[in-house]
Amino acid sequence: MNALDDSAAAGDAAQSGAEGDRRYREMLGAGLDLLDQGVTVFDADLRMVAWNAAFLRLLEFPAELARPGVSFDDFIRYNARRGEYGPGDPEAQVAERVTRARSFQAHTTERVRPNGQVLLIRGAPLPHRGFITLYTDITEERRAQAELEEHIRVRTEALTRANAELTAAVESNKAIAAALQRSEQRLREITDAIPAAVAYFDQNWTYRYANKGYAEWFGWSAERIEGRSIREVIGQEVFDIVSPYVTRALAGERMAYEYTLTGRDGGPAHARSTLVPDFGADGQVIGCYVHSVDITEPRRTQMALSQAQKMEAIGQLTGGLAHDFNNMLTVVMGNLAALRENHPQDPLTENFVEPAMQAAHRGAELIRRLLSFARKQPLEARPVEVNELILGMSKLIRRSLPGTIAVSTESREPCLVALVDEHQLENALLNLALNARDAMPNGGELRIESSLETLSPSAAADLEVPPGPYVQIAVTDNGMGMDGSTLARVFEPFFTTKQFGMGSGLGMSMVYGFVKQSGGGVRIRSRQARGTTVALLLPWVEDTADSEVVPVGAPVSEADLAGKLVLLAEDDADVRTVVRMQLAELGCAVVEAENGAEAADMVENIPAIALVISDVVMPGDMDGRALARFVRRFRPELPVVLMSGFADSAAAFDADLALPLLAKPFTRDKLLAALGPLAA
Repeated sequence: MNALDDSAAAGDAAQSGAEGDRRYREMLGAGLDLLDQGVTVFDADLRMVAWNAAFLRLLEFPAELARPGVSFDDFIRYNARRGEYGPGDPEAQVAERVTRARSFQAHTTERVRPNGQVLLIRGAPLPHRGFITLYTDITEERRAQAELEEHIRVRTEALTRANAELTAAVESNKAIAAALQRSEQRLREITDAIPAAVAYFDQNWTYRYANKGYAEWFGWSAERIEGRSIREVIGQEVFDIVSPYVTRALAGERMAYEYTLTGRDGGPAHARSTLVPDFGADGQVIGCYVHSVDITEPRRTQMALSQAQKMEAIGQLTGGLAHDFNNMLTVVMGNLAALRENHPQDPLTENFVEPAMQAAHRGAELIRRLLSFARKQPLEARPVEVNELILGMSKLIRRSLPGTIAVSTESREPCLVALVDEHQLENALLNLALNARDAMPNGGELRIESSLETLSPSAAADLEVPPGPYVQIAVTDNGMGMDGSTLARVFEPFFTTKQFGMGSGLGMSMVYGFVKQSGGGVRIRSRQARGTTVALLLPWVEDTADSEVVPVGAPVSEADLAGKLVLLAEDDADVRTVVRMQLAELGCAVVEAENGAEAADMVENIPAIALVISDVVMPGDMDGRALARFVRRFRPELPVVLMSGFADSAAAFDADLALPLLAKPFTRDKLLAALGPLAA
């Protein structure tokens, strides 16, 4: 390759990298825009790295101001000039805030904008001295708190006045005492109906009042709480968290904080509380009002969104890596195969080429698993009777497990048909069975159960699938189980709890990716020393009587391709060389194109072209699918085969194309199998 070729290759690589960066930034931006909170990320030089639409909306910044590399002080100066920080010298206000930002210290502040909007601003430092800031509109929350405080103040004043009036006449006017009792009862009924936890404690840290919601939150009744200490009611775990805030509130400072405790269902529960000091006539604090809100569900939703975004980002990364490695393996395997065929009697072939070829095949299998997790492998989905498949797989599973593990199967429905790739489902079940084996080193029981499950809208939303009926396959063992930290990472690629060299860490990620790509979801439950259940939910097919069965094609030979002129479109020069060599060995003449536009020009001007084989992903405006559509319009009789290092079902199998896909890396025999029927 000469210097000009090197430059062109480098240019293509840079263009491909830039395209990847653009897609990654678009993906990240789209994910951040799903958040209701505003988000900004600045680097160590206080230059903007990332933001979302909520940030611009909440702070009313113009869209043109937000772009990568914009300085932090540009935003501060924009705010200062429009009076966001009140009267004063704008440049002095800018300097003060920029200096404070350069300290990269965690901070939480509330800022009231000139329009009355209240923002909760939380900043945290990042590695390399950058920082991330979250902006939350708490205007309505503060308004609600103010209304509650005003309501409590008004009711307290009314009660005080009533008490003063009743004290003098209590013995002579029992009717007034009864009215006071009714008033207190109505006040309790009102506070019990408020969708929040409300309480009051005095300066001795003793509860004097709690509504029904507050009492039930800590497992008490409202009557039993009165007169008890804070530590006794909330327990030591929560007391250690909130006691510093109580101390400051009883000193006259209004406090707001969040905390976590063990809920009544045994899982974590989250709350946000506000403490409002109660001042006596002499100006001294005599107690505090407590206003708490259960934020468990919003927190779970936020965590689920974060996890989904993380898994999607990992999937995008692994898919891109797999594409590049498959191109490399295509070159390696193609050249090894040529070396083996040209020197069949050479003893060095067996000693060196065969181990290298086996290693390349193992690499291809590893990449296939990565693509499975990334949901970018081609699937051959068809209606599959799940009960039959499980019965067939149970025989293989029994032979793969030691005799100390009992295997049983059960179905709740006589006929369960799922739309799925049969081979990939078998691989998934075998992976789950082998994981269960490792979790039961001393033996145990493995159960495989199938059923028809109907997902409600809320359950379907948790799995990110449409509501409705699904075929569920539950694989259960009674082994060691997993703790919470392991369970949170169980689907991440390359994560494993096995000893080094005992597992790739791709088994569960492959199962997850395959099920998600099939349009289903995965549920997993596990308890230490109790066992684990992994449930696969797959799209259900009601009636397969009219399902189309694709016949197996007749064997093809090299004679079907001999003398054919094949157009090869591939942007990777090394891959192009290997595929050209394989086509030549099949007796084909080959013309090459580096991109889709060049290939389309050849289709127009070279009538002798009999077949087109094109990579799916190519630089420029015309990729492999666009080239195939062009060929369909310009020369509809011309056969087209797509090849790719990765391709999801939407990318490679468009309904209007229905083209065969040749997955990289491939051998000459697979190439012949893909091209032969088209050339016959």
